[in-house]
Amino acid sequence: NNKAFTDLLDSNPSWNSLTDIPEPVLKNVLLFHVLGSKVMAADLSDTYVNTLGMGPNDEALSLQVAITGGVMFNGMASPLTVDVSASNGVVHVIDKVMLPPSIVDLAINNPNFSSLVAALTDPRHTTDFVGILSGDGPFTVFAPDNAAFQMLLDSDPMWNSVGDIPISTLDAVLKYHVVNNSNVQSDQLTDMQQVTMLSGGMISIDLSAGAAIITSSAQTVNITGTDVQGANGVIHSVAEVLIP
Repeated sequence: NNKAFTDLLDSNPSWNSLTDIPEPVLKNVLLFHVLGSKVMAADLSDTYVNTLGMGPNDEALSLQVAITGGVMFNGMASPLTVDVSASNGVVHVIDKVMLPPSIVDLAINNPNFSSLVAALTDPRHTTDFVGILSGDGPFTVFAPDNAAFQMLLDSDPMWNSVGDIPISTLDAVLKYHVVNNSNVQSDQLTDMQQVTMLSGGMISIDLSAGAAIITSSAQTVNITGTDVQGANGVIHSVAEVLIP
């Protein structure tokens, strides 16, 4: 609504009107608010959906839909009016202009990645992971969910939380989950593909029985979710923390 656009303009001191927003930015923001199908409020579920906005390699940007505890889009926008039918679709009025998320935003907005976020933001780090992953990229991130981090903690009786993991170990492990300068969606993965990670270490892709990663420490880790596309990269979820 109008207030949402006023709030957007107020967020940047260089923007006094919509004409101050660079046209490519405004175009992609607007397309990020559009789905290529008719979705009524009753059809919503906790998921990601493809929008008409474009990320790296012209891949469709992902919009997070959350309904648990109240409907929320992109971790920030709530519906004000739903199911306004039109001749060629449906409109839902929301209270925020949604900016295409970075991969950091996508991780923060998903409660299943809270342990990963805690690992990335550990104050002991000398590596600015949030700063790096908020950059232009593009990046491909293989993201362990909370259950994966719990398995890692359970592997050492001295580890009760992410803060108990030695910071040098945590730094090396996190860098082993990121591919720099590459936005690789699942349809671009090939069997026995060798991938160089941000750490310099290697992983192999195994597509012989579903999609999995073989690490340099001989783990075989299933890829459990794919192609959550952000403005500066893509996230694939994995069932275990990758150990170099």
